[in-house]
Amino acid sequence: MATGRTTQRDGAPRHSRRNLLRAGALVVAGGATVALTGCDLFDGDDDEPPAPDPLEPLAAESAALAAQHRAALAADPSLADRLTPIADAHQAHADELRRVIGRPAPSGTPAGAPPASGAAEPDGLLAELQAAERTGRENAAKACAAAPAEPAAVLAAIAAARATHLEALK
Repeated sequence: MATGRTTQRDGAPRHSRRNLLRAGALVVAGGATVALTGCDLFDGDDDEPPAPDPLEPLAAESAALAAQHRAALAADPSLADRLTPIADAHQAHADELRRVIGRPAPSGTPAGAPPASGAAEPDGLLAELQAAERTGRENAAKACAAAPAEPAAVLAAIAAARATHLEALK
């Protein structure tokens, strides 16, 4: 940073003390900025994963119920008119809960999704689905009662849908 001044001895430009102090301050400030922005470069592994959302189990349960209805449908295709809309509703509930949670669904088969039932007759399949729907309705109602206002509306709709599923399975 030449000031245009020259030394008396050789005529070369010299630097003023003020310009040297400014340059030093810029170097120090720049170094501090680099140090602050670089903190996360090496500490990224120390971050803990976010805590599971309280709605995660209900989202997984919705996906598992959808899978259970599809397995029963595969075991007895004559139930398609009754089970397909219910399975679709459960999948929509799982998708909506994932949207509310703000996390994508885990890849692979939903946890807890039962394999196709050993009961080949419609009455046995429907009884298993009714029991699963009853448990699911209770879980949705409990989650609704404990949830803040925004997700409570979604949870109330899910609990009501599961109650209607019970009626459709009778």
